[in-house]
Amino acid sequence: MTSVTDHTGHSVEPAAEHTIDIHTTAGKLAELHKRREESLHPVGEEAVEKVHAKGKLTARERILALLDEDSFVELDALAKHRSTNFGLEANRPLGDGVITGYGTIDGRDVCIFSQDATVFGGSLGEVYGEKIVKVQELAIKTGRPLIGINDGAGARIQEGVVSLGLYSRIFRNNILASGVVPQISLIMGAAAGGHVYSPALTDFVIMVDQTSQMFITGPDVIKTVTGEDVTMEELGGAHTHMAKSGTLHYVASGEQDAFDWVRDLLGYLPPNNFTDAPRYQAEAPAGSIEDNLTDEDLELDTLIPDSPNQPYDMHEVITRILDDDEFLEIQAGYAQNIVVGFGRVDGRPVGIVANQPTQFAGCLDINASEKAARFVRTCDCFNIPIIMLVDVPGFLPGTGQEYNGIIRRGAKLLFAYGEATVPKITVITRKAYGGAYCVMGSKDMGCDVNLAWPTAQIAVMGASGAVGFVYRQQLKEAAKDGRDVDELRLQLQQEYEDTLVNPYVAAERGYVDSVIPPSHTRGYIATSLRLLERKISHLPPKKHGNIPL
Repeated sequence: MTSVTDHTGHSVEPAAEHTIDIHTTAGKLAELHKRREESLHPVGEEAVEKVHAKGKLTARERILALLDEDSFVELDALAKHRSTNFGLEANRPLGDGVITGYGTIDGRDVCIFSQDATVFGGSLGEVYGEKIVKVQELAIKTGRPLIGINDGAGARIQEGVVSLGLYSRIFRNNILASGVVPQISLIMGAAAGGHVYSPALTDFVIMVDQTSQMFITGPDVIKTVTGEDVTMEELGGAHTHMAKSGTLHYVASGEQDAFDWVRDLLGYLPPNNFTDAPRYQAEAPAGSIEDNLTDEDLELDTLIPDSPNQPYDMHEVITRILDDDEFLEIQAGYAQNIVVGFGRVDGRPVGIVANQPTQFAGCLDINASEKAARFVRTCDCFNIPIIMLVDVPGFLPGTGQEYNGIIRRGAKLLFAYGEATVPKITVITRKAYGGAYCVMGSKDMGCDVNLAWPTAQIAVMGASGAVGFVYRQQLKEAAKDGRDVDELRLQLQQEYEDTLVNPYVAAERGYVDSVIPPSHTRGYIATSLRLLERKISHLPPKKHGNIPL
């Protein structure tokens, strides 16, 4: 019997071949079993041990850890690459470096692929790419969420332009699937080059702390071209993409934490854009809103400080209006002056967009505007109502903001909110000044239900700034006459606040539908969601809008 060389370069004996007669039915079944067993470990147990030694799971183990037990159905397990360049014809592992298929998560159908870094370093070749394209198209056709577990090192150089062509097909399918099915990317290793663009086109990106990296060009290339010294973690680690680039949506402490977060996330998302997100049956409360107040509700009545310049944590509001205090925050470490995430009200998923007074006093800036705009569009894609919690004194001033495009980039949030057709509810807790008032879910931007607390301050600007404009001449004359200008300024500020900086002028004109006690907020939101359950909203016919990118 002649020995052969396997794809790891080791000599092996085809020991079992003589026992299989492929001309019989039993032999054909035995041959299938042999090939399927080989596909489970395409590069042998030694490679698996190396993966485990790094504290990681294999590509297949990751799928099994994420999906419901025994639910995974694999596709193209026996596929092999067709390249004959550079000796590749002698190295044709089954699966070609990516595992694809479908299964369930908490009983809900999903399509999935998992890249195998033990096969050609996880690099993408023709067959590898075709497998991903097939499962992408299956997800679109069947209306299932698509989950990609990424752990690869760019294009397979030996296969040349074919690899680049498959990258392009994958990217285009990401675009075609956008807004049709949820797309979730988990980065489990070092993703470089073309491997990073597909995750960037998906709805949510998760990375593992100290294990995952993403970058277009690695540290060695950067050192050669620019002379910069940077580590892989500094360049493209999880915290870099959370705090600096804004590419990331969640930093996982480990692989299992990443899988748990994805499970939680899918609980708030529908399988596709034609269905609603999963809902839990909740009994409609008997009696009035006031009859159903809880101790947590009543705590909101004392949350807002007497001083308008004293901050408070908007998370205290968010958790009190959501079921079971459960809030799945998205991009928690990025643009922390705005808070976005998912929760439920009476069992129904909602998206929360909230200013955070503890960061920049809640001012909107470039990063916060883009973060909120993307989240609003995600909610609108997948039929999730949007609740805005507003305490915003304006846009963050400064040359850095102006030079870097706050006008254009801040307008993204205006565009996203104005275009959204899902139910939209706004609660103004304190400040709502100037253009930021318009942006954060104002009535004339298409909000369906606008609520305000008695502590709301709705105006073109705050009292101190307004007095300087409105009473400029009067203050000049007072200074000439030798009067106490500071005392006069305080008096005029108080008059301005009493006259305009309150929720009642807006309520008189219908810009606010109801001024409510803070403790009644959850009840009003719940009734508003029931009211808007069958909301019908149509945009003018067009190919697509031209958002200011």
